Amino acid sequence: MKKILSLVCILALMLSLCCTAFADALPASEPDETNMFGVDKNINMETLDQYLGRDDVAYRDVRMLFDPADYAAIGGNADLASTVEGFRIVPYPYLATLSALPVAGAYDGETLFTLTWKEDGSIDTATANYEESMLVLEDLFPKDKAIFLMCGGGGYAGMTKSLLSFLGWDPALLYNVGGNWSYQGDHGVELIQYSEDANGNDYFATWRADYAYIDFSRLHPMA
Repeated sequence: MKKILSLVCILALMLSLCCTAFADALPASEPDETNMFGVDKNINMETLDQYLGRDDVAYRDVRMLFDPADYAAIGGNADLASTVEGFRIVPYPYLATLSALPVAGAYDGETLFTLTWKEDGSIDTATANYEESMLVLEDLFPKDKAIFLMCGGGGYAGMTKSLLSFLGWDPALLYNVGGNWSYQGDHGVELIQYSEDANGNDYFATWRADYAYIDFSRLHPMA
């Protein structure tokens, strides 16, 4: 009788765990075809707060701290003024070649990979510029987790998703959650402290950011 009760308890526990796992499962990655950047239909700036703090998700903000591109011209912010709790900052422009942007002054410096892009916006070729390029990418974007990709408007996040998919990451685990410029949730992290005095002594609180610094001088260029 005790063995039967023990077995029933074990089965009940397993069922409970399965139900909990099912209830907590992420919705499938489903890009919105009407969005020019392919922002996810289910997990985006409107719903993001529901999916924060998960151990099965790697959160990545792929903007530069100070972007040379003139995003102010399209109503954006070139400086990373705020992010979201739990997101690590891994700037896409340091990862790979940018596709065409609707603004001037885009970053054109060192990158882990050089890409060529097709006319339809997809990647044609990807060439590693350093012996450690893939190692760095795999360290920063774990393949065994879902990855939430966020930027300012959705463009860099879309490029990062394209890069990872092209290089072998599972597209089903990649979510373009959209642009932080429209985030109205409860877990924002302000990185610029705006002054209230007439002198305008604003300061950039870079110490609040979880920033992944890539030191290209320490990498070994491909022969």
